[in-house]
Amino acid sequence: MSDSLEIWGGVECSVVRLRERTRDQLRETGHFDRAGDLSLIAEMGIKTLRYPVLWELVEGDGSSDWRWPDARLNELRRLGVRPIAGLVHHGSGPKSTHVLDPDFPELLARYAGQVAQRYPWLEMFTPINEPLTTARISGLYGLWHPHGTCEATCFRLTVAQCRATALAMKAIREHIPGAQLVQTEDFGRVFSTPRLRYQADYENERRWLALDLLSGLVDDDHPFHGRLLDAGVDRRHLDELSADPCPPNVIGIDYYLTSDRLLDDDLRRYPDEQTGGNGIDAYVDIAAVRSQMRDHARLRFRLKEIWDRYRRPIAVTELHNGCTREEQLRWLIEGWQEAKAARHDGADIRAITAWSLFGATDWNSMLAHQKGYYESGAFDVRDASPRKTIIASAVSQIAKEGAFDHPALDRPGWWRTECPPTKPARSMLLAGFGRMASVIEECCHMRRLAVRPTPPDKLTQELAQTNSWAAISIDDAGRSSRGSLSALTNLRCRFPGIATLDLQAARTIGMVETANAFLDLVVDGQTGMFRLLRAEPNNQYWIEAVAEDESGASYAV
Repeated sequence: MSDSLEIWGGVECSVVRLRERTRDQLRETGHFDRAGDLSLIAEMGIKTLRYPVLWELVEGDGSSDWRWPDARLNELRRLGVRPIAGLVHHGSGPKSTHVLDPDFPELLARYAGQVAQRYPWLEMFTPINEPLTTARISGLYGLWHPHGTCEATCFRLTVAQCRATALAMKAIREHIPGAQLVQTEDFGRVFSTPRLRYQADYENERRWLALDLLSGLVDDDHPFHGRLLDAGVDRRHLDELSADPCPPNVIGIDYYLTSDRLLDDDLRRYPDEQTGGNGIDAYVDIAAVRSQMRDHARLRFRLKEIWDRYRRPIAVTELHNGCTREEQLRWLIEGWQEAKAARHDGADIRAITAWSLFGATDWNSMLAHQKGYYESGAFDVRDASPRKTIIASAVSQIAKEGAFDHPALDRPGWWRTECPPTKPARSMLLAGFGRMASVIEECCHMRRLAVRPTPPDKLTQELAQTNSWAAISIDDAGRSSRGSLSALTNLRCRFPGIATLDLQAARTIGMVETANAFLDLVVDGQTGMFRLLRAEPNNQYWIEAVAEDESGASYAV
């Protein structure tokens, strides 16, 4: 086991085919065009980074163009950051091929060999990200190419990707003999009501399929061997993987709030959920953290399951929560603590990974709907340039000191049952009157952020003399200097010391949306002046930095 738990980073880089179009997260988040992002990553103290050297990126139009990975990988090398090179991330390869193309494994292996020959200093590779998860979404749920809706297609996709991974690593090791395979997958557990236990047991065995294939465990006695043959998988391909396995050097678990699931056949309890089924029983499939099984939906339990099954080094290769800022922070810190607990229990856990450092777009619909729904990461890229969030501060301090503290961590995330606190939560102060003050207080309550109403004339004194960490005031009197109704609401936050945050918002923007955008900035510890340009539900908002001229008028900077 390594000496200490590390924190890695990752850039969301999915390239997904959806019938006649392709989604490219590198371009949609802007990272493709921002070379300066790499310095921001290095400044956080990240030493290992999941980074794309995507096949589609280099050979997308049929010819080879290495300029982008050449520049980025060489810069990472200069910065002292070790890449984990990802070659296919939920993709299908260049347009000339696809995963079910009989030549796909050999074609990816050829590309992988070229990558290794071109960058012989690389050490770690993920030829294909989440092969089983990709196969489920593409072959069982029908959302991505080839848009299959049967388990047979899912199984054929899984085996094809595992064969491609094994051949790719063999080609890489011809040039880099010590190259390590970091194999990522979502290993979420399925819980169920008693009637559906058979379905949960089946899915809990199926979740290991990709790793079992790579590890050479799918022989004639494996529970899925016969089903794979029935699905049309070539027996020779199974024999090939069994005879010449390619076990991961590091098993990567990608873990989200939605990874662990609950199957419930009592449909009356879920009038707003889509009903599914297996041809025998009808049921709903919901995130386990939204059910009575929430306390069993924990990362440390999944890590123990992986360790007990494979006894190989493990890293948490994706941790991300698309939510309000304090909930993102709570999820990251919970992941760090859960990984430490699993290490303490004897599992060889190497790292957790802050995923989607520059955010992700439209993952609320698994990329199926192009709505521009943005989830920030360590940086928020909706402004003119990437703006640090509290996640960046947490990653930086964990990388350097192994721990991080913030008042928002005094309360657990929404997915955890809140126990009576052993000590009072550090609070914010709130001074102001009217509807906006009430909305901010209500939003704080929803977000489990402690807040204490304070008379305006006591605000400075209370901030200086108590353990309060922020003081919010509202300039919402409603009248301009000419006596007409003001068009703006001005929100201010003072932090201990002299630092302040100011946000201007048009009254036409909803109060709840304004309050939540402002609270994100407060949790970030953001300072300076900003204007809220637009805000929508679910924390979809756009701001710009502003300054004031000599007359007091503000302008964008």
